[in-house]
Amino acid sequence: MTPDLADLWARTNPWHLEPGRLPRLARRFLPAKWVPRTATARLHSRLGDPHSAHLVVGPRQAGKRALVWALLADLKRPVLALDGDDLLVQAWSTEPQQAAQDIESWLPQDGIVFLENAHALREPGRLLQGLVESRLSQPIVATGCASAASLSGGGAHRITSMTLGPLRLDEVARPIEQEPPAVRRQRLRRAVEGMLLFGGYPPAWTSPDPRDFLLETLETSVLREASLRFRIDKPMVFRRLLRLAASRVGKFVNHSEWARILDIASTTVADYLEILVESHVLRLVRPFSGGGRSELTRAPKLYFVDNGLRNALVGGFDPLERRVDLQALVENLVFTELSSRLDRLGDIRCWRTRNGAEIDFVLEPEPGRLVAIAVKATPESRPRLPRAGRSFIQAYSPTTFWMVTRGEPFEDRLANTLIRGIPLELLSQALEDL
Repeated sequence: MTPDLADLWARTNPWHLEPGRLPRLARRFLPAKWVPRTATARLHSRLGDPHSAHLVVGPRQAGKRALVWALLADLKRPVLALDGDDLLVQAWSTEPQQAAQDIESWLPQDGIVFLENAHALREPGRLLQGLVESRLSQPIVATGCASAASLSGGGAHRITSMTLGPLRLDEVARPIEQEPPAVRRQRLRRAVEGMLLFGGYPPAWTSPDPRDFLLETLETSVLREASLRFRIDKPMVFRRLLRLAASRVGKFVNHSEWARILDIASTTVADYLEILVESHVLRLVRPFSGGGRSELTRAPKLYFVDNGLRNALVGGFDPLERRVDLQALVENLVFTELSSRLDRLGDIRCWRTRNGAEIDFVLEPEPGRLVAIAVKATPESRPRLPRAGRSFIQAYSPTTFWMVTRGEPFEDRLANTLIRGIPLELLSQALEDL
């Protein structure tokens, strides 16, 4: 370890000489208005294995850093905090074996290594895999704004990952002990209205004006950072493509069509979409197929990671009663609730046939158990099962068919499939029950 590195670690880890100060100092890294996250328990459960690394990935401003520091403050274990943005840390990270020796000499065996901004390192996957293979006594928690695959370098041995997106509905409106059901549901409805317009980034719920925060995040954390990090040679085209994507939420992506609209090559469309997925701005939902000849299996559907960010691009923040894009907003919110539970629900798919029948989402939480979901933004108390729903039930006999609406709950049955009407404000609880 070089003297400069030792001095950096001492300055950035002031609790190393007095471990008892860690909980108090760690809480300084939390925002003034900290919204507890359900992911904390999942991360905690993974830190019992000493010879392991655990990635927490997701968009900027989602609260990855605060999540880790809140957990470290509660655990009261020795911590070595490193920042991948620091040039000394970047140089040190290129020699994993020496790095492991440095950590062992600095940190007690019951400690935890916290590597923030891992995406800024030259080869984060090589460092993490090298530390794990060296049988490092302390577990590693690393955060980053890239995908788990790029941060792990493709190595999966003893490296776990979890994605932390914007807040979930049950985090925005946390349950209150002994709260009457009617009061609880009213609070959830108000939270849904806010999430449809302003999304779930924590600062959007704690700042005086969520509009200012979202517009600034769009410029700094999305457009400017993506341009610099991925060296985008056509920033104005990239901006236009992002706006086009915002207008196509819940639609199937056609690279050739987008290329004609933007007057660019279809390969450029594919490259820019990949950058936006890697940056945790967009997600693409691939089609579900059971082998039917009429099923379309190539084009994915497009969704934003956050409604507020999408509205900052197009649509603005007008009240819901004046929105012409309400279906897109509701469908995107349903998607964000689903994607926040990928580790338990499995992959999210969609379904479409050549004659135009569509099912918004198809889940398979366990082998052989299908759950189909149709989303309707209109406030009908008991909407009719769509024709596409009947076709899907006839073809695949899903265990359950959900109709997520802004109406009232109901249950019905078609053949062996339970049909459930789930109000949007009760979706989060329904997913936990699932």
